[in-house]
Amino acid sequence: MKIIIGIPAFNEENNIGPIIINLKKKYDHVLVCDDGSSDSTAVIASEMGANVVKHSKNLGYGSAIKTIFNEAKKIDCDILVTFDADGQHQISEIDDILKPIMENIADIVIGSRFLGKTKNLPNYRKFGIKTITGLTNIMTGSNISDSQSGFRAYSQKVLQEISPTESGMGISTEILIKAIKKKMRITEIPITISYENNTHSKEPISHGTSVVISTIKHVVIEKPLLYYGISGLFFLGIGLIFGMWALQIYSEQQVFMTNVALIGICGIILGTILLISGTILFSISTLIKNNK
Repeated sequence: MKIIIGIPAFNEENNIGPIIINLKKKYDHVLVCDDGSSDSTAVIASEMGANVVKHSKNLGYGSAIKTIFNEAKKIDCDILVTFDADGQHQISEIDDILKPIMENIADIVIGSRFLGKTKNLPNYRKFGIKTITGLTNIMTGSNISDSQSGFRAYSQKVLQEISPTESGMGISTEILIKAIKKKMRITEIPITISYENNTHSKEPISHGTSVVISTIKHVVIEKPLLYYGISGLFFLGIGLIFGMWALQIYSEQQVFMTNVALIGICGIILGTILLISGTILFSISTLIKNNK
């Protein structure tokens, strides 16, 4: 069974060498995507025996994962494990990640930071991860504890049937949304991570925003009636409340509150447009799926 350890890396010259040395002791195929590093990440990775694919400029975490997916397809591997280059993941836990796929009980295995032992996880990151994971679960009907973990294993089926498109941090959520749509088996196992030497370079607000936008975008594509329906009902409700309020004021005081009435009219119009749009898009997407 051909197993590839895929590592997205950006300016990780201080960490990448020891990681690859230890990985190569047990796994023959280590693939590093150097995402436009300005340091010696690519050179060190190559000297340590890894196969290196280099981006000419920094394109983002998602682009690095896409490249790793594409290269893994070319090599025709059986299982792809994605492993961060910052030294926070434990090499000793890779076998635990591989086991559910090797036993044919899962297509995707996620190493969850909230099922295992995570040391010194900053509160803002914990809040952000749980919020994004909760949003993902609501949108997909799943019950995942850590949708943003970069420590994962993917079966050959996933590599063949899922083609990620996101360039940013939202790719982790995108893959899960597409996998759930295809009814793939997803499981989680506990992992141990220490944040004592936190080298995460992505700003938390930027990270969270990109993931939320990505999640909403894919929900709009996959479930337009849900997204536009909820939004439409919200604005329609606001419009009706303000409209009735304006009518009540006029009936009691014979005063026409222009501002209140305008909010009511705009809410009703916007809500109606969203509901109609959702219905039309749902009909189109259903027709396309049926034709396929």
